Amino acid sequence: MLENRIKYRHLQCFLEVTRQGSVGRAADVLALTQPAVSKKLKELEEMLGVRLLERNKKGVELTQFGEVFLKYAGASVAALREGTDSIAQAQQKGKTTLSVGVLPTVATSILPNAVQRFRESGIDATLNLVSGPNSLLVSQLRVGELDLVVGRLAEPEQMSGLSFQHLYSERVTFVVRPSHPLLSKPMLDVKDVSQYTVIYPPKASLIAPAVERFLLAQGFGALPDRIETISDSFGKEYIRQTDAIWVISRGVVAREIKDNIFIELPLDTKETLGPVGLTTRADTIPTPVMQMFMNAVRDTAEANPVN
Repeated sequence: MLENRIKYRHLQCFLEVTRQGSVGRAADVLALTQPAVSKKLKELEEMLGVRLLERNKKGVELTQFGEVFLKYAGASVAALREGTDSIAQAQQKGKTTLSVGVLPTVATSILPNAVQRFRESGIDATLNLVSGPNSLLVSQLRVGELDLVVGRLAEPEQMSGLSFQHLYSERVTFVVRPSHPLLSKPMLDVKDVSQYTVIYPPKASLIAPAVERFLLAQGFGALPDRIETISDSFGKEYIRQTDAIWVISRGVVAREIKDNIFIELPLDTKETLGPVGLTTRADTIPTPVMQMFMNAVRDTAEANPVN
């Protein structure tokens, strides 16, 4: 393709000759010989199939095609220069802090590998990882206390002025310890869950509405015996010691499910699927360090699907 044949030196020579109005002066600035500059200009014109410059007594002038090409050649070189400058800034060790809000779901699933992948890139940035409810993290992002939030898509009224990039969708699951009595029940029904204590998401949590809709769709209302908490450490320890059932985003317990520490009850909860992704302020352009971290999270999510 034509754009793959045009090199940086072609653009550099064209822009400098245009700027200086002379091949000779451009050659001096670029520390090249005049024949070398003329050769690059000729190659560029041959690739494009048009004349870009016309020589006259005053030096050189742009043709109509040259005027058109100048705009895009200048923008291309400027973008390349900004890119190289950004990389240089990103390599300044110990001078950058990135504050990232992390939903507990993500903190226990993809984030450890994402951070490791980011650190392997050689960027010596200080990561400030803040965990908490999605609504709190989003509010901190909006006022500039956080640079990025990795979590579930917030409610529409909370997304004003924010931008969301989808990574994957995650469902809610019902987990128990391996010896739980319900695991031996041949035909499990959601109503069977009501016989046990349930660790349930608080009303303010992002998954609570999805869980409530799921129960209502199954013809079942509120669970009578429930403990409402967002504490992952409590939930994990409590169901290890009791026959309680934990209703939680699958990402929080994905590792325990894989290692058979917890077992999912055979309930079809796909209707609780919700998008998980990267939330940023819509009016800001990610810094190189932030972009590299986002890429690391995105690559990890693609390589290690939660569901």
